[in-house]
Amino acid sequence: MRYHHVDVFTTQPYSGNSLAVFPDAGALRGRQMAHITRELRHFESIFLTQDGPVWSARVFDLLDELDFAGHPVIGAAGVLHALHSTADEQTWTLRLKARTVRVTTRRHEPGRYAGRLDQGSASFLGRPEVAGILSSFSLHPDDLTPGLPPEVVSTGLRYLVLPIRGEALSRARIIADLTEPLAAVGAQFAYLLDVAAMEGRHWNNDGVVEDVATGSGAGCAAAFLRRHGRIGDGEPTTLSQGRFTGRPSTMTIAAHGQGEDIESVEVGGDVVLIGEGSLRELPQ
Repeated sequence: MRYHHVDVFTTQPYSGNSLAVFPDAGALRGRQMAHITRELRHFESIFLTQDGPVWSARVFDLLDELDFAGHPVIGAAGVLHALHSTADEQTWTLRLKARTVRVTTRRHEPGRYAGRLDQGSASFLGRPEVAGILSSFSLHPDDLTPGLPPEVVSTGLRYLVLPIRGEALSRARIIADLTEPLAAVGAQFAYLLDVAAMEGRHWNNDGVVEDVATGSGAGCAAAFLRRHGRIGDGEPTTLSQGRFTGRPSTMTIAAHGQGEDIESVEVGGDVVLIGEGSLRELPQ
């Protein structure tokens, strides 16, 4: 079983968010995919099966299978371009559990690609009281950005976007598991967003592992920023993440629409192909 090791949201090898891509995983069961992901220890792995012009994709992190994810889809599209296209630009259709998406990739040079993921429309699912959740981040309501209410947003996964200001981003630490508090407000995850600096942070809900760059969260941040007029209609904006993990990453985000009617959200970034490998044995 062959796989590819890629770094996403960076132009430099051994930076950005690493990923294992299995381009021909039709023989694997979900339980095996989860086991392989834990063995390889990337934040996420993606497993592909071709179905005509569409690629079915299953994404796993170290804990569970995800209905949707950004950086694995963009990284997988870069691998597909390397394996299956000689064109400078190519569009790929990937079917995940939450939705089917299109990713356009462009070849810069051998082993270097750029991907742009259209996550589709955004849904705004409420503006909850967040004092308790902030305390789980070692933050308090004064750390919120004035005039920007925390909001649950979805482009496939439901994120509570917490707009914070100043040095609060560097002080944030998860000190209590967020799973149940987030579920109580209709969210699956939380994304901290320093709007002034255009920088984000995200962890697993238990706080044990910090994500390097979160494409699904960045899409929700783009929709949030557009709804509140902080970015223009369709205007590409750079969002940074990963500084605190030692793997700085850059994502390009954009959102099309007005108010709650955000019809399309895009997240893009570079992909670097690092290496290839094969598993001699598969888990049972």
